[in-house]
Amino acid sequence: MAQSVSHYAISTILANPSPDSSSDIPEIIVQVLDLKLTGNRYTFNASDGKMKLRAIFPSNMSSEIITGSVQNKGLVRILDYTLNDIPNKSEKYLIVTKCEVVSPALETEIKAEVETEEHDTVLKKPKLEYEARYEAKADVSGIILKPKQEIVSKSAAQIVHEQRTNMAPSSRMAMTRRVHPLVSLNPYQGNWMIKVRLTSKGNMRTYKNARGEGCVFNVELTDEDGTQIQATMFNEAARKFYEKFQLGKVYYISRGTLKVANKQFKTVKNDYEMTLNENSVVEEASNEETFIPETKFNFVPIDQLGPYVNGRELVDIIGVVQSVNPVSNIKRRIDNENIPKRDLIVADETKKTVVVSLWNELANNVGQELFDNADKSPIVAIKSLKVGDFQGVSLSTLGKSSVMINPDIPEAKKLRSWYDSEGKGSSMASIGSGLSPSSKTGARSMYTDRVSLTHITSNPTLGDEKPAFFSIKAFVSLIRPEQAMWYRACKTCNKKVTEAVGSGYWCEGCQKNDEECNLRYIMVSKISDTRGEAWVSAFNEEAEKIVGCSADELDKLKSEQGDIDGYQQKLKEATWVPHLFKVSVTQNEYNNEKRQRITVKAVAPINFAEESRFLLEEIKKMRNPQ
Repeated sequence: MAQSVSHYAISTILANPSPDSSSDIPEIIVQVLDLKLTGNRYTFNASDGKMKLRAIFPSNMSSEIITGSVQNKGLVRILDYTLNDIPNKSEKYLIVTKCEVVSPALETEIKAEVETEEHDTVLKKPKLEYEARYEAKADVSGIILKPKQEIVSKSAAQIVHEQRTNMAPSSRMAMTRRVHPLVSLNPYQGNWMIKVRLTSKGNMRTYKNARGEGCVFNVELTDEDGTQIQATMFNEAARKFYEKFQLGKVYYISRGTLKVANKQFKTVKNDYEMTLNENSVVEEASNEETFIPETKFNFVPIDQLGPYVNGRELVDIIGVVQSVNPVSNIKRRIDNENIPKRDLIVADETKKTVVVSLWNELANNVGQELFDNADKSPIVAIKSLKVGDFQGVSLSTLGKSSVMINPDIPEAKKLRSWYDSEGKGSSMASIGSGLSPSSKTGARSMYTDRVSLTHITSNPTLGDEKPAFFSIKAFVSLIRPEQAMWYRACKTCNKKVTEAVGSGYWCEGCQKNDEECNLRYIMVSKISDTRGEAWVSAFNEEAEKIVGCSADELDKLKSEQGDIDGYQQKLKEATWVPHLFKVSVTQNEYNNEKRQRITVKAVAPINFAEESRFLLEEIKKMRNPQ
């Protein structure tokens, strides 16, 4: 028998807007109509052939919609839901929190025949009368209601006394109110309760503004569906809950408020953020089965990291580990404490690589595991990374970051298949060195902070406290051929190696001897623009873009063939070529004298269309300075 919709499914939902549990819900099968992507969620019209209701799918159904399991005009069975009001409207909005696919797309939209007046009258009656009339199976096809349980007459005082004496606080909360999934919450909702695990806890911070002084701290909460939300507590609430919230524990939370998240400061993927005050209720879920939330990723391809550089938004990536450096210690300026750090290079299907810096415990624990298995090219999925501009684009872990090695997820299997069949033999390029000045790639900083060379050279204090970054359009005017332009580098960690006793090269960082090494550029050149000139340092990837070949190729041209003229000609060809440079300016002390050091962080060729647009914008600013 062909599957069909449940008659009066929408009326059933409207009559029971918030069922106490999924077991109380009769079979509700609806047809999906007008399925479309709205923001980052899929919305649709749920139809029972007679009535329609605007609805939204849970986030875990997105993959089934993309793969075609859920289709427009198909059928789904709703297993759990919440009905919300639409602000300033009389309509309702169905939040589907759990469902399953019944049928793929049908040929036509299901439309019910005109029903009897008696049925219409029954479904418009209040909920209590509706339930009393249909204690057993209703005589309407598609609606099955459970028999009502026998009710023992007790006073409210008796019920409250039994709950308080026989149940733990968290159990009382779970029994007296339904747990709402995070995906169903919105600022216009009334009473709600959530069951969440504390997955990140910030430090208590103090602040001072026009209204006085106070304290604040943030937490990140995750429910069993993997949905996250950020919660903030101020002053009394912060002092009340700071010690109560313990990382990794599960809590029932109610009496909080929600508002639209400030995109500038939000750290999780949620349209809303939560505020808890001193009247909010937070109870630990103890003496009961808890849950481990599923880690949900929102992967950003490596070649699309440009727009996130130096932004507040954190990113997730997945890639194949190309190399792992030994752990090193970085001295923090504030307290001179040594912080462990370990760099690894990761690549993905875009054939771009990026440097990821693991800090603190991640450098020692997960980093050591990756270092020991680097030759097997493991897959890593990393959540919550900060995007910086070192070498153009770089990634760093934070306290809330998590690293999964060879995770059992579809993206990892797809990446492994690509790498084994194609990627292993492909040529990879650093995302920083391959940066295009097109706004589509996110390298807008090549234009937004453009200065002339004299702006840097005439300000000797630039970069005194911290590095200053600028973009420059300039020509390479001189590369001295007699300088030491490269060094011998370890093939694993790229650090300098020395000739070993006997044969080969010794790497102090890797503590091993290798028969071969790489040559990596460390080049000084003069660049010039219409107003001035300056000497800049360029390392391997950037120098390759300037010279047009690798250090190994240039060394071969100079030494093995004995062609000094060819070597000098190659350097001469690299001069008077225009480039866009991203540079950092720092202060180095030499012989008790501070000197400015300009380092090339990224090099890109001139895109004349983009350059013309930039110049036109500059002309407009000159005409309209306000």
